[in-house]
Amino acid sequence: MGRWGDGEMGRWGDGEIFIKDLLDYFDLSRRGINWPGLMGFGGLVTTTVGIFALVQRRVHPKWRRRDYILVLLLTLSMPISILFKSPFFKIPYTMPAIALLVGNFYGSTMGVTVVGLLTGLVTFSMEVTGEQVLANVAGGLLGALMAGRMRSREELALLGVGVGLTQGVVSLIINLIISATASTIWSAVLPGALLFGMSGLAWSIVALGLSPYLERLFDLVTPIRLAELSNPNRPLLKRLATEAPGTFQHTLFVASLAEAAAQELHCNVELVRAGTLYHDIGKMHDPLGFIENQMGGPNKHDEINDPFKSAEIIKKHVTEGLVMARKHQLPKAVRDFIPEHQGKLLISYFYFQAQQKAQLEGTGSVDESYFRYDGPIPQSQETGVVMLADACEAALRSLKEVTPETALTVVNKILKARWQDNQLVDSGLTRQDLSKIAQVFIRVWQQYNHQRIAYPKGALNCQSSPK
Repeated sequence: MGRWGDGEMGRWGDGEIFIKDLLDYFDLSRRGINWPGLMGFGGLVTTTVGIFALVQRRVHPKWRRRDYILVLLLTLSMPISILFKSPFFKIPYTMPAIALLVGNFYGSTMGVTVVGLLTGLVTFSMEVTGEQVLANVAGGLLGALMAGRMRSREELALLGVGVGLTQGVVSLIINLIISATASTIWSAVLPGALLFGMSGLAWSIVALGLSPYLERLFDLVTPIRLAELSNPNRPLLKRLATEAPGTFQHTLFVASLAEAAAQELHCNVELVRAGTLYHDIGKMHDPLGFIENQMGGPNKHDEINDPFKSAEIIKKHVTEGLVMARKHQLPKAVRDFIPEHQGKLLISYFYFQAQQKAQLEGTGSVDESYFRYDGPIPQSQETGVVMLADACEAALRSLKEVTPETALTVVNKILKARWQDNQLVDSGLTRQDLSKIAQVFIRVWQQYNHQRIAYPKGALNCQSSPK
């Protein structure tokens, strides 16, 4: 035992190292790969990934590769923070930030799923205390459940305060239960609870600061970002209202129709609103080429007197709109409304005009494809609804002294034409959905065209006398 004298003990110092060397001395140490532990951890990870994949495919079946990368990076931040925690910041767990970001980006279901699965992985594979786990889970679940319902950065910031308070209160309750004396409460419990609360608030602030950058970097459309894009003071929308006022008014009515229909079908109403507001921005390339901006003036296309050139001007509002949308960095989900709201529709007015001209000149048949938009046809219920609202807007505006039944007949005829032209085959809309949409459109039309009381002629000339 001379090897383990006082001098040697002083040199080693650390008790854990001493025990390892003592086991080596008596040939009792067992170094090597822990295959049972490794296989158990592998099974745990596989199960976790499988559960996540099942929930994701059910809730968000059209995830892109960048969505998986973002969730992976966010979830990896927690075990990394535990492994490399600083002695100056003893509670580095990023659960509040993960919960707020995933819940805000992908909804409450995905947020709660990530919090639950990540908690299980960390608890069984890393050294964490019950207090740490429970406090972080409580704050994380609150953040995940509520983040998807937030519609402004201010609301998200207030939620961060709630997350911090939740973590602090849970930590305080746990320590009060296990504390032995009252003095322990003041010396350790309250400072620890305060630290947990400040940690939750700090990570919520980090999440709030990162959110706009992650939305742009990963091209995400959160309810908050869509609400910001729908602000009429956005540069593109202000330009549209100024340069093409008729198109802007058309857009507002289409948005009213489309939002009501989207709500009836349980679609993404925020996405429909934003997509509709930007769907015709390309008309700013030549506002007078579209009748709603001519304000009773001469029709530009009568002066052109060439259906092929007129069709080119009309089609160009899609390509120019996409250029403008990319320049202003609109998310792809919003940009999709620009081409898909027209699909591969036929520009029938100029097509028939070209046919008549060809017959008179004896130049043969006219290629129909030249007078069709380039597409694609609607790829989602949201863009399909906007296509139908856009098609019905002009017809509904023109209906004044007619019954709701007559208006419904007109709308159904338009919707049927889109269906028979195979414009909706990829949208996910059904014939039953079209019936619901038609009813909603008529309801909105009635709200816009409600009758007013007819004032007597004398009443219009009356002025109230000062009292």
